[in-house]
Amino acid sequence: MNKPVMTEADLHAWIDGQLPAAAQADVAAWLRDHPQDAVRIEHYRRQLAALHGAYDDVLEEAIPEKLLAAVRRTPRFNSLRSLRIAAVVAWFAVGSVVGGMGGWYLHAYRGDGGRTLAVTPEFARQAVVAHVVYSPEVRHPVEVGADQEAHLAAWLSKRLGTQLRVPHLGEQGFALVGGRLLPGQPDDRSPVAHFMYQDSKGQRLTLYVRVNAEPSRDSAFRFAQEKNVGVFYWLDQKLGYALSGEIEKAELLRVATAVYKQLNP
Repeated sequence: MNKPVMTEADLHAWIDGQLPAAAQADVAAWLRDHPQDAVRIEHYRRQLAALHGAYDDVLEEAIPEKLLAAVRRTPRFNSLRSLRIAAVVAWFAVGSVVGGMGGWYLHAYRGDGGRTLAVTPEFARQAVVAHVVYSPEVRHPVEVGADQEAHLAAWLSKRLGTQLRVPHLGEQGFALVGGRLLPGQPDDRSPVAHFMYQDSKGQRLTLYVRVNAEPSRDSAFRFAQEKNVGVFYWLDQKLGYALSGEIEKAELLRVATAVYKQLNP
């Protein structure tokens, strides 16, 4: 008997808990037979957990009285149910605007000290998500520890198909914890290298490295921030880098500059 083929919709429904018990068993069997999908889905589950941890409090906030009052003044919403639906829609609309204004922002740094606005690339967002997911881990923050640095560099270089160098940030106060392999964006599934560093206070930084679709000479630093996590990211020929951390912007820039100089001696 042929086993059912799982689609992306099936896998995402399984993550969201939207499948009946029988279908869940089919997905579990599929993931046992397809380890690459299993790794990818586990990555998505961790992302989902991180997003819930970051935003559930906002979703559960009470609807502001000003929005309720504004909807009450609209004649066509004459039932309590319609009133609440309209208020919720308005609240989410406001949330979208505020999120767009107060969430992601970035600047591109030019050699003359000026700034130009740009669009945050998806890989910078993914870098922040990976940082939020893995930096709090106590027992399993990395797959390969710093004591096996040579193996880590060789393994990740092989998987990404290009020679990687592991920056050393001791002079900046951060020691290598180790690294891991991550799945890339869902549309290309390219592997990503993820290095973690830690200072004497337990504060962690993560360096996210991916292979660019096309080589780029645009090595300008750009900055983005989501809540208290900042990220400096840049492109350098074949590779894209994103350094994330919950430290002051100036300090993060200092470390990012050190990373860049080590990779471009």
